[in-house]
Amino acid sequence: MMAVNLLGLVESHSYQVLFLAHLRWSRPDMPALAVDVDGAPVTVTNVSSYKGLRVWVCPVLPNASRQAEIDRIIAKKSTDRIVIFHNDEKQVWRWPSRNVKGGSTSTRLTSHAHVTGTSNPKLVERLQLITLAITEDLNVTQVIERVRQAFDVETEKETKRASKLMASMYDTLAQADCSEHDISVTLARLLFLLFGDDTDMWTKNLFQEFLIEHTSRDGSDLAERLNELFAHLDTRPADRTEVGQHLAGFKYINGGLFSERITLPKVGQGLRTTILDACSSNWSDISPAIFGSMFQSVRDDKTRREYGEHYTSETDILKTLNPLFLDELRDEFARAVGHREEYSRLLKLRERLGRIRFLDPACGCGNFIIIAYREMRLLEISVLERIRVKESEQLVSLAANQLEFGLEGELDTAGGSRTTLLDPVVRLDNFFGIEIDEWPAKIAETAMFLIDRQCDLQMLERLGFAPERLPIQRQASIISATPENPSGGNALKLDWKKIIAPGPDSIIAGNPPFIGMAWMDKAQQNDNRQIFAMLPEAHGERTGRLDYVACWYAKAIDYLRGSQARVAFVSTNSITQGDQARALDPILKRAGVHIDFAHRTFKWQSEATGGAAVHCVIIGMSATGRPQRVLFDYPQLSGSPVARPVTGINMYLLDSDLPAPVKRRVPFYAHLPKMTKGSQATDGGHLIVENAEDLAPLKADPVARKYLRPFMQGRDMLNSTEKWCLWFEGAQLADLQQVPAIATRLEGVANARLQSPTASVQKQAAIPHLFTQRRQPKNRYLALPEVSSEDREYVPMTYLEADVIAGNKLIHVDACPEWLFGVLQSRIFMVWLRTFAGRLKSDLSISPDLAYCAFPFPDLSADQTEVISSLAERIVETRLELGKPLSVLYKRGQTPSQLVSLHDKLDAAVADAFELHVEDELEVASELLKRHHILVGTVKAREVSPPLLGAAANA
Repeated sequence: MMAVNLLGLVESHSYQVLFLAHLRWSRPDMPALAVDVDGAPVTVTNVSSYKGLRVWVCPVLPNASRQAEIDRIIAKKSTDRIVIFHNDEKQVWRWPSRNVKGGSTSTRLTSHAHVTGTSNPKLVERLQLITLAITEDLNVTQVIERVRQAFDVETEKETKRASKLMASMYDTLAQADCSEHDISVTLARLLFLLFGDDTDMWTKNLFQEFLIEHTSRDGSDLAERLNELFAHLDTRPADRTEVGQHLAGFKYINGGLFSERITLPKVGQGLRTTILDACSSNWSDISPAIFGSMFQSVRDDKTRREYGEHYTSETDILKTLNPLFLDELRDEFARAVGHREEYSRLLKLRERLGRIRFLDPACGCGNFIIIAYREMRLLEISVLERIRVKESEQLVSLAANQLEFGLEGELDTAGGSRTTLLDPVVRLDNFFGIEIDEWPAKIAETAMFLIDRQCDLQMLERLGFAPERLPIQRQASIISATPENPSGGNALKLDWKKIIAPGPDSIIAGNPPFIGMAWMDKAQQNDNRQIFAMLPEAHGERTGRLDYVACWYAKAIDYLRGSQARVAFVSTNSITQGDQARALDPILKRAGVHIDFAHRTFKWQSEATGGAAVHCVIIGMSATGRPQRVLFDYPQLSGSPVARPVTGINMYLLDSDLPAPVKRRVPFYAHLPKMTKGSQATDGGHLIVENAEDLAPLKADPVARKYLRPFMQGRDMLNSTEKWCLWFEGAQLADLQQVPAIATRLEGVANARLQSPTASVQKQAAIPHLFTQRRQPKNRYLALPEVSSEDREYVPMTYLEADVIAGNKLIHVDACPEWLFGVLQSRIFMVWLRTFAGRLKSDLSISPDLAYCAFPFPDLSADQTEVISSLAERIVETRLELGKPLSVLYKRGQTPSQLVSLHDKLDAAVADAFELHVEDELEVASELLKRHHILVGTVKAREVSPPLLGAAANA
């Protein structure tokens, strides 16, 4: 499925197509409205709806006041709505932002403008956020919340303002020489107090009044007053004596937030001013899910300067949680509503919600547990709404029966079993986190209190009641490092089974650290060794080359074994590529762990403010497996996923249960030329000549000149760098030692080899004139780099003459025919490499045994051979005409158009030979793996379509 140009549909005013076909909303359900605009009648059309939320389009663009008038007319018919005003040049999307505060509701009409012909990534992001997955069925509260997240600019503004205020508070406390620990505790407490003022935890604006009325304007007593308030909030009412007027009204908090006694130093007027500025913000509008990134940003000077644009995306977190377990719970709710046994089904669902235990074993500031808790609470509120409806119906029915039969007495439902609604069964103490750093753990604990309060306000608004939370009776359990126990939050050293026992209602999900194998420190490498040593299924696999996140997979495999629990992690996509997937896939299979769903590579915006987006995957696993598994693919890395049902998913995230490709020493077909690495000198720098000063005397010597050859490594080939070497193949050592310019170099080679720790290299000190490994082609050969940047659409390859000596970082195919070059230079082959080749950091690492010998080449007809060969030749010619290094020509996004055109034609020709659609990389990779295993004999030939006939007979 091709990616859709959402902005193109917006600019062509194809709003109904946009919402119905691509955002997957429902059809319109209301007739058009007639309105007056400047004396002229205008028809406003309902183009789409979803659970009562409607999209209206007005084909004119009046001024803002008239837009507001039209919106009020629409509001009489449609309470929840998006209204789009447009002309040919511009359009404005309007959404009514509501704010509930102090028992009253105010509404402000937001405005999102787009000018035709301009880039508008924010509008595209908003559209992606309100796009429904194929299997997604939101209730009315959920869809309104989704639209609110996308279009409520007031929340966005408040969030940015709050972030700057938090950064200012941090700076002031740091300048007052507060310790990092005391700053984290103090900011968490201030956040709680600011939030409490705006969510009716106590008398409205009580903390603000405390600052205004009971602290000096110059801030001289602020620290003393805050210290006093913090102690008061942790003192039980029975233990409070002679409470001053300035502390009256503040409730006992409990829960550990204020239990630690810290003493703030004098902080002055700056902190007082900043806190009062913060009091003027509406903290009830700010999602606790972004508090983590807010606090993380204020710790670091660089991120404090850059803050305001990016924070962890709830959409991306829900990509993990929805298919893992939330979608199933929502589906259960949808099936219950309207069922003849609705009441009992709703009660059972609520009981199930109360049994669920959730753990994030790398929780950071708690984003995953915050969002999981919020979504489950919102679902429980929806369940309670329906329970109330059913109980009301039962009361009406009983009342009717009493009237009919003349009965008297107090009414009850279901024989006295009417449910107690006041205390939610989704509770904070069912949620757990592990975090190695004390700072984010403290924020996670605080944010969970705050999301609990926000959910209570939702419950109060929709049901008319909510539990009293102060003093705090329950809290999420965040296991973390402390000053007394610095390693207390190391998830890899803790037994997850002792935190939540594995079972059908046990959920583990999170975003473990992104640390590549090459960047792990000694402690992390030791974690890796210990974790995999304790996993029997890992014995014999090369787990030492796995990224750090793989340790969480190993712990998850051990946790899942023999249970019905579920796990899902976000990881860098390297875990599903090359040698990493090759090592993990058999471990999962031996342990009986199945991948139930997965999001293939997409761009995830990291929590770090201003941080670069990384390429990630999401993998959901269980030991039981699901009959219907789902792969989410991304035609555009920053776009919306395309969901496809599959029967099996392997660690490469392919639609396949097949294992990794089998490494081979030779190609499947004997008549294919061999691919191998180039020659290795191991010379101490004496046989390789890299600079002009060394080259000049060798060129001047008549004997040495005969042995000079161009020398090329992969990097030299890519950058057109000129290097030389002394190539003495066929020469006699004794004769060479008589030439002074050569003898000195040979002595240096011998000495360097004698000092090598490798015995085989030491032996070759006796033949210092020869490379230690000699694999030079006899004919014109195809050359490609052993390592190629991920920032290229293709691995650049070119032909070199036989007198150019290929170094050990260059891969070559001797006497490579043009048709073979064409296949290797195609997108089909690149899919194979990106999926199965090894990696050096994030770059492709190409080895002949896996990249070439294991590749299932197609059977080419004579016509196909001719077309592919011709296009390959034209590509070589065009490169020469352009006269630029391959590294320049093949940098992503900078390839000249004439070269792009030729590659497109070559890709189409090779795809035709394979009978595959090159645009669908998932299909290509899955089919190539299947064809590989047919040739290996793992699966039968009839299971592949189209049939694989063999290699090109006309090679």
